[in-house]
Amino acid sequence: MAVGLQNSFNVLKQSPHDLQPEIGDLLTVGKQPEKITWYPSRYNIRATAGEGDLVVWNTYKGTMSVFEADRRRDVETFLSCQSGFRALNKGLVKYLNERGFLVPDGTNEYRRIQRGHGKQQYRTDLLQLIILPSEDCNFRCEYCYEEFSRGTMKPWVREAIKKLVNDRLPTLQTLSVGWFGGEPLYGWEAVEELAPHLHRVAVENGLRYSSNMTTNGYLLTQDVARKLLSWGIDQYQITIDGAPEDHDRSRPGRDGSGTFEVIFKNLKALRELPNPFVVDLRVNYDRKNHPRVGTLLEMVEKEFEGDSRFRLRFRAVGRWGGPNDAQLDVCGIDESAQAQLQMKAEARKRGLKLSDDIRSLQGMGSQVCYAARPYSFIIGADGKLMKCTIDLDTKDRNIVGQIQEDGGLDLDEDKMALWTEPAYESDKKCQKCVVLPVCQGIYCPQIRMDEDRSPCTPLRKSAKKDLRAIVDSQRARRVNEEHEAAEAAHA
Repeated sequence: MAVGLQNSFNVLKQSPHDLQPEIGDLLTVGKQPEKITWYPSRYNIRATAGEGDLVVWNTYKGTMSVFEADRRRDVETFLSCQSGFRALNKGLVKYLNERGFLVPDGTNEYRRIQRGHGKQQYRTDLLQLIILPSEDCNFRCEYCYEEFSRGTMKPWVREAIKKLVNDRLPTLQTLSVGWFGGEPLYGWEAVEELAPHLHRVAVENGLRYSSNMTTNGYLLTQDVARKLLSWGIDQYQITIDGAPEDHDRSRPGRDGSGTFEVIFKNLKALRELPNPFVVDLRVNYDRKNHPRVGTLLEMVEKEFEGDSRFRLRFRAVGRWGGPNDAQLDVCGIDESAQAQLQMKAEARKRGLKLSDDIRSLQGMGSQVCYAARPYSFIIGADGKLMKCTIDLDTKDRNIVGQIQEDGGLDLDEDKMALWTEPAYESDKKCQKCVVLPVCQGIYCPQIRMDEDRSPCTPLRKSAKKDLRAIVDSQRARRVNEEHEAAEAAHA
């Protein structure tokens, strides 16, 4: 303390430290910034595209950058230096750090994932419901695993769902509602009662609200769509299995009739609505239909190109537990991956959007299965509480409880723990994986249970190919557009 300080100030009312600069402050005035030791993030994925461009994706931050060939060497030098290097936080180094590609010495990225997982996993302000308005269906798809044992949701279950949401309102900030089945529109009575109610409650209480529907599209007329959109249901997954003849073979009506024509007609009618919405056209492919998927892509391009509301999603048919499993001509793992890459490339070439483009993955937890989250429940037509939409009530492990008439949830804590445990913490393979931030080791808990192995997201194998395909397709489209513009100028 300076001599005489007691006489000039009342040190009982003001700290002596506030009366004169600290020695450290004096030393840093005018001091030049120091170099920092940097390391490449352990969650970078790099790929080189056809023209020599370098594309880098950081799975922790969800960032993606493309560096042209003349900058590639500089970037690769920094991102290849596993032993670290010292540099000022400026220029290219600063950019790479801001994007998450470089981290400063002392950063523990794995611990950050643990913390991020905890923040996402154990939320009490979010409720995610997948409602089964009907467990029956008007289709009989050849690969379906459901038993169609119940019709429209019981009235008392509908009332219980209303009470459940109402009881959660004091702590709730976000409500997500999915409509599944069977075919959800087969249970229209339940949808018509619950959907407007849940939407209204969310709006009146200032909740963040989202609602989606997985439907076969056969009953999704324009009038029905208008009502659903007014109730906040603006995200749809509708399956079309390739060319019309392939679709009608794999997804016939319950009377054996073809269904493609009606669905496609409904899609075109939906296109005419001005509302914002998203339709993911899901293509389930096997060895029979994927060689002719181009026919469907041509139809989609003709009707929906330029309409960003319509996107494509390709999924391999699996043996999901249905009665026809032995007869399904499913693709092998490598064969499936190759077929999917080809179909995605063809879709991009036609200017069609993909629903699961790697660019849409926003980092932490973006590929975690809903069943692994403690705040997510399937509510059956009879009030059963379940986790996985494939297991449904065919496996006892998936029946985690029952909704009560007063809206309470009677849960089996052991079954809940089975689905929601932080499995990556005991899985060495997951802990070392470059895509751990995206899937958190719970891309599909069912795989871990059934096969006792890490449930790896397909991204683990396909990421580099996907990155290359994105850059190359963008370049190809740009060249085509320039060529067409040049031809038009000379016409």
